[in-house]
Amino acid sequence: MKVVIPVAGIGSRLRPHTHTQPKSLVPVAGKPLLGHIIDSLLEQGLQDFVFIIGYLGDKVELFIRENYEGKLNMTFVVQEPREGLAHALWVAKEQLINEEQILVVLGDTIAHLNWKALLSMRTSAVGVKKVSQPVLFGIAETDPNGRILRLEEKPKIPKSNLALVGIYKLNNLPRLFDSIRYLIDNQLKNRGEYHLTDALQRMIEQGEEIYALPVRHWYDCGKKETILEANAILLNQSKYKTDLPHFPNTIIIPPVSIGQNCKISNSIIGPNVAIGNDAIVHSSIISNSIIGSFSHLDYVVLHDSIIGNDSALKGLRQSLNIGDNTEINFQ
Repeated sequence: MKVVIPVAGIGSRLRPHTHTQPKSLVPVAGKPLLGHIIDSLLEQGLQDFVFIIGYLGDKVELFIRENYEGKLNMTFVVQEPREGLAHALWVAKEQLINEEQILVVLGDTIAHLNWKALLSMRTSAVGVKKVSQPVLFGIAETDPNGRILRLEEKPKIPKSNLALVGIYKLNNLPRLFDSIRYLIDNQLKNRGEYHLTDALQRMIEQGEEIYALPVRHWYDCGKKETILEANAILLNQSKYKTDLPHFPNTIIIPPVSIGQNCKISNSIIGPNVAIGNDAIVHSSIISNSIIGSFSHLDYVVLHDSIIGNDSALKGLRQSLNIGDNTEINFQ
């Protein structure tokens, strides 16, 4: 089975971080988001990967080649122009059309699910999760057995709260590409894009069986809040190391991930903090945050923050001589 990972998007909701790096390479819990996705799939024995790249695609390809050469079979396809997920699969058609089935995993999605159950399903299947705001997502309507009756992309009046999480195991590739061709030939764009949701709905109308598989946890890492949430969850997993080096006059509150060659002093770090390689932190308090590599922080108090690579942040320090009955508020 081939794995398809589309990573061509601009990541506009993560500006300014995606001005200089693709969304899939934003660090989460000590390594790029894409690294978490690839590692979880390698653990399932999957080795044939097709990466659909576009915006800053050279950086994505460099990361994969430097970290996974010899560990997986990799093919890179450029999506230009970028016209949605169905279009992304269309540009990779020659690499996929002869497969019995494929697994599509979006490059900004971290999900915890029963991979073995998904991969062993006889029919096509998609990962779903109940959400509180279904108008923001592709939505699946199912029968009591989990068979999908209808799929709709960001419906104005949702008839279900089961959101598509960006994981698709797809059989019947000829029918899939016939459906995508129909969308493209008739220019059936939805909000300016050719959506995989619409292609799958056409397949359902033609009799294709597609089932919904609920996932336990899902982080759509396209915005700051969900990236920080995913960072905290992943750091709390037992696989992250606790034998960190000693830093002078510094308190470490687990869980944290601290990269190589960091210089930290007179600070409180944690909980839920990931710091990249070669960062310098002095006299600071940091919690629930991600600090990029080669960043330099002095005299700052940070929470719920993402600081990019090679950034410098200096806070305000004072020497005060305050008399009786005085109130000072720096907020």
